[in-house]
Amino acid sequence: MPTLPAEVLAVLVPFASVFSPATWSHIQVLFLGAVLTPGPRTIASCLRAVGLEGECHFTTYHRVLNRAKWSSRHASRLLLLALIEAFVPDGPLLLGLDDTIERRRGEHIKARGIYRDPVRSSHGHFVKCGGLRWLCLMLLVPVPFAKRVWALPFLSALCPSQRYFEQHRSPRPPKKLTDWARQMLLQVRRWLPQRDLIVVADSGFSVLEMLACWQKERLGYAPIKAITRLRLDAALFEPAPPRCKGQNGRPRKRGARLPTCASAHLRVCPLARLPTLAQRLEEAATCWHTITVPGW
Repeated sequence: MPTLPAEVLAVLVPFASVFSPATWSHIQVLFLGAVLTPGPRTIASCLRAVGLEGECHFTTYHRVLNRAKWSSRHASRLLLLALIEAFVPDGPLLLGLDDTIERRRGEHIKARGIYRDPVRSSHGHFVKCGGLRWLCLMLLVPVPFAKRVWALPFLSALCPSQRYFEQHRSPRPPKKLTDWARQMLLQVRRWLPQRDLIVVADSGFSVLEMLACWQKERLGYAPIKAITRLRLDAALFEPAPPRCKGQNGRPRKRGARLPTCASAHLRVCPLARLPTLAQRLEEAATCWHTITVPGW
C-alpha cells in the first residue's frame, strides 16, 4: 500500500475514528487515488492512479462504499469542524444550500429520476435530465490562494423524487426537497449550538413553513437566519399577533399586510392599493441605492 506523507496523514487522522482498522487502510489508498485522478473519480480510476490496476482483490475497495459500516454523518461533522478551525474559527458561519443533479444511468441505480436541468434550462426553455438529485450544504469561506469565496461542501443528502417512493411502495411518506433542507440545517444547529448560522439559498427554498422552523428558539439553540430570493408577486405581512387568553377560533398565521409602496407612511391604505414588489420596481417614487459586490 502506498505510504502517505506526514502532512496528509495529519489531515486524515481525525477521520480514523469513523472507520474500522481494515477499512481505514483502504480509505487512505482511495483518498490518494482520488487526488491523483484527472478524470472521473471511480474506484477503478483511483486504483489505476496509485498503480494498483493489477490488484486481484479489487472488490475489497468497492466494499468501502457499498458494504462497509461507517457513518457518513459522523464524517460530515468532523469535516465541518476541520473547515471551521481552518477558515472561520470565530464569528458567524455563512452556509450555502443548493441541489445538484448527478447524471447516472443503470439498472442498479434505483433512486434515479427525471428532473429539470438548471444549467441548460431558461425561463422560456425547459430541459429535463435523468440522474440522482443531491442536496448539498456548503460552507462559504474566502480561500486565501483563490482570493474569493469558495463553497466547500461538507454534508450531502440523496433526495429521491416522489415517483421513486410510489414505484417502490415505500412505507415512509415521500419527502420534499424543503423537508431535507430543514433537517440538514437543524442537524448543523445541533452540532454547533452556539455559533450564528446564516443560510443562503435560491427561491426554491423560500417556503414559509421551513423558514419558520429555522426561526424557532429551541432549548439552548439560537435561531437560524436565512437569505433567499422572494417572488416579485409576493405579499408581505407582519408576524401573527400573540394569542389572547380565552380567544376562540384557530390561531392566526399572519398579521396585517405590510405596504410595499412609497406611501407606506399613510395610516390608512386600502388592501387593493398595496402593490406587489414587481409593481414597486416600476414605481417612479421608489428610491434606489447603488452598491458594489466585491469579488463578483
